[in-house]
Amino acid sequence: MGCVNGKCCLRRRYRGSHSQNPSSSRHANSSRCQIITDPTTLGSTLVPSHGLLLQYSALSHRGHYPDSPDRENQDSFIITTELLSNPNLHLFGVFDGHGAFGTECARFVRDRLPEVLCSDSVTLIADPAKAFHEAFLTVNSELHANPDIDDSMSGTTAIVVLVYGDMLYVANVGDSRAVAGVLSGDDSVKVEDLSSDQTPFREDEKERVQKCGARVLTAGQVEAAAAAAIDGTHIPETEATECTSSEADEGDPPRLWVRDGMYPGTAFTRSVGDLTAEGIGVVADPEVRAIRISPSHIFFALASDGVFEFLSSQGVVDMVSKFSDPREACTEIVSESYRLWLEHESRTDDITIIVVHIQDSSESGSLESHQVIQTKIKDERFAIQKHPEASSEMNSCFPLSDPGKEHSLSCVTPSPAGTVS
Repeated sequence: MGCVNGKCCLRRRYRGSHSQNPSSSRHANSSRCQIITDPTTLGSTLVPSHGLLLQYSALSHRGHYPDSPDRENQDSFIITTELLSNPNLHLFGVFDGHGAFGTECARFVRDRLPEVLCSDSVTLIADPAKAFHEAFLTVNSELHANPDIDDSMSGTTAIVVLVYGDMLYVANVGDSRAVAGVLSGDDSVKVEDLSSDQTPFREDEKERVQKCGARVLTAGQVEAAAAAAIDGTHIPETEATECTSSEADEGDPPRLWVRDGMYPGTAFTRSVGDLTAEGIGVVADPEVRAIRISPSHIFFALASDGVFEFLSSQGVVDMVSKFSDPREACTEIVSESYRLWLEHESRTDDITIIVVHIQDSSESGSLESHQVIQTKIKDERFAIQKHPEASSEMNSCFPLSDPGKEHSLSCVTPSPAGTVS
């Protein structure tokens, strides 16, 4: 959301424990799955220092916009393995652009953030959290200075996970989200939130932006306040800033506005870009969390709010848990998100997700046996072939165009939504 204008079939395999080979529970007859025609990515990489194998998949779909059928997918994602040529350092990120230049903002941050992180390798290795803070602020300044991108009323949220050995460093700016699936003693999978949405629903974020001069109102409230001003009627500020749960439930969340205007109307309190909103407290400084990977962590996922608008964090974890193949999990979640959007509204948001399974590499074979080549086949999916000599550069594929289907989830952007390297 941008500006106005269950049992688990996945099991972590441990040394000395009984390995399990669960079968997939894909719903072959589900219409939700059948509407997906875009290919997903599939790849894997090792974390040799701690004997882990990461198997990952990603999927990004352009939203359905009846009034703007040619609108670009403003989401982007990135998967970069072996940062700094370090086999224990891997980066996953989702970027949700908004505004007239939202696509450009998301792609700019997607491309520059890893470069800036790697430009100070000493800090990245010694203090990843500090590296994230510095890199986000640097990229934000670069975006402001870019003459080809007008970010005065455009920007992007970002959710980025850095795997460093047995640690996850999660940097969040905005309302995209990261979650982990944690295997519990009763064989169920519980959610562990890896990030916290930065929106006016959070009291600490609301107070922070209000101290910077932001009015926090729903769109309905700001319109009512404007109408009252025209009529000469005064609405007390304390009354205007109260957003009721019914208003939020009806799709009118609290947003940020300048003191005497009806803009920018951001539904988040942090982002990269959004130069105008910076004046009322919208900052690019991320919240960074550090989580140690335990034997109970069996996967993590990060996604744009196109997924979490109608699905809860636990709901996403439950859906990932049903599939041994991360591609199928991505397909199911994107498809269900799309269905729920159209159930509630006449449009959908852009929808992007990355799913990363965490396994014990000693039970999963060597890295070479997990390298993959994606080859297009007739149904626009990808045949996966084992190839012992495949390089990481071959692990890349992107959504295909399919403009002939009105409700197709295919992406019709002129350049890829995501990059895998």
